[in-house]
Amino acid sequence: MTNAAPRESGPEVDLPSIAEQAEPVVIRGACRDWPATAAAVRSTEALFDYLRRFDGGQRAEAFVGEPGIAGRYYYDEALDGFNFTRETMTFADALARIAAGAAAADAPSVYMGSVSADRMLPGFSAENRLEMLDPRIEAGLWIGNASHVSCHYDALDNLACVVAGRRRFTLFPPDAVGDLYVGPIDHTMAGQPVGLAVGSPPGDPRYPRFEAVRDRALVAELGPGDALYLPKLWWHRVEALEPVNMLVNYWWDGFSAGPDAPLTTMMLAMIAIAERPERERLAWRAFFDHYVFRPDGHPLAHLPSEKHGILGPLRSNYGRIRAIVMQRLRGG
Repeated sequence: MTNAAPRESGPEVDLPSIAEQAEPVVIRGACRDWPATAAAVRSTEALFDYLRRFDGGQRAEAFVGEPGIAGRYYYDEALDGFNFTRETMTFADALARIAAGAAAADAPSVYMGSVSADRMLPGFSAENRLEMLDPRIEAGLWIGNASHVSCHYDALDNLACVVAGRRRFTLFPPDAVGDLYVGPIDHTMAGQPVGLAVGSPPGDPRYPRFEAVRDRALVAELGPGDALYLPKLWWHRVEALEPVNMLVNYWWDGFSAGPDAPLTTMMLAMIAIAERPERERLAWRAFFDHYVFRPDGHPLAHLPSEKHGILGPLRSNYGRIRAIVMQRLRGG
């Protein structure tokens, strides 16, 4: 069975409207006019020459894998460690080692990801911009050999722009979380837990529930100049398919009312609620639905708005609610 693909759009999009729909969208040609993309289309050498113009000599961590892992950076068999090493290197060294990995099948692969463009390549972002994004949103760089990044989620909205090579994204919606056999949340490869079942062969006895969602995956293949909008909490496996690949991404939260992240709330709920008796958990679920998720609308819709108190407009009550929460966390 062929998996479905996300919806597609041309480069002229209203990104806030797309984000409000919380569905992945492929944006063809989003960064095709970038100087970096034009250089990559000419050749890897042209891309590397272009990037070296901005190299400020900073160092960053990279994954280094032996040829036998075929670029699939992952856990070891016991899930205790990993099948790759982490090395800190300059950007120039990373480019040289990526070039060596592309030229020889028996050379180690190198993958440098989630690096601040402004720190690593000052001036790059000014020459390679997206008008659809707030210019204050920082760009991240991802560059390396062919690789498989395990299926994970981000707690922020993500716009991923392919500069060089091809990338295949395999996407699962947030409600598939229970069927992906997610690994530890505090022993991870790069910060986020991963879906251990994604990429397993059909019928793998370790992951029986995954068979129910395997065909729900959306698959998008992007070439140079294309971008993918990924909403928060959508699971995504990312395969870089060429010997040399580069991606620029942007993370942001367009709907934040303040500094408090939903993931922080979930982790606090884990210690406050997760191991209480089942009937009590169900009671708290009802309260969360009523006050937070609001399937039936505002919880005080039956009262005049002037009687809503701290459940009035969030822009007016954020500080009051936060002060109450902080006081209670301090034991007050």
